[in-house]
Amino acid sequence: MFTDRTEAGRILAKDLDRFRDRNPLILALPRGGVPVAAEIASALDAELDVIPVRKLGVPHQPELAMGAIGENDIVILNQHVIDRMQISADDIDLVRRQEEIELVRRAHRWRRHGPRSRVGRLAIVVDDGMATGATAEAACRVAAAEGAAGIVLAVPVASPDAVARVRPLVDEVLCRVDSTLSGVGAAYGDFHQLTDDEVTALLT
Repeated sequence: MFTDRTEAGRILAKDLDRFRDRNPLILALPRGGVPVAAEIASALDAELDVIPVRKLGVPHQPELAMGAIGENDIVILNQHVIDRMQISADDIDLVRRQEEIELVRRAHRWRRHGPRSRVGRLAIVVDDGMATGATAEAACRVAAAEGAAGIVLAVPVASPDAVARVRPLVDEVLCRVDSTLSGVGAAYGDFHQLTDDEVTALLT
């Protein structure tokens, strides 16, 4: 178990040091990925930015992901969950439109230098963990669409299914695989919900 996201970031940074000379861009999934990514960016003396994505939660059970969205009109759907929960296309569309509003808000609030038009170099995509891999998949697809020269996905902990889901999309997945992972929070002593102000402070 990690004490908190900051400790997890410090541990990951040691394994990512070999990428220092490639001038990587550290891309954090807000909110939880930002403290992890901030430690990595500091250790590698690398640029830090956000890559906003939003989980599409099942109606009336929002913690269960039926998919995710990212910038550049990226939409990822978990058809197994949609079929099992008998979710209609109208319900998916409603949730997607609601989450798009929050996606835009986060991008405007936390991207300090305006829209990021092109990555053009190695992107290290960072979150605080992967349970289903839906949001990480969306983030990696966004990075690819923005012209990343390579993509490394770095998360402190992940389920085997999540790793299998994203591995074909990236050059490398760096994480601790936990076959018993039921939720990312179980891997942390402190897994509090970060506020907008906390994220802003880490990015500045």
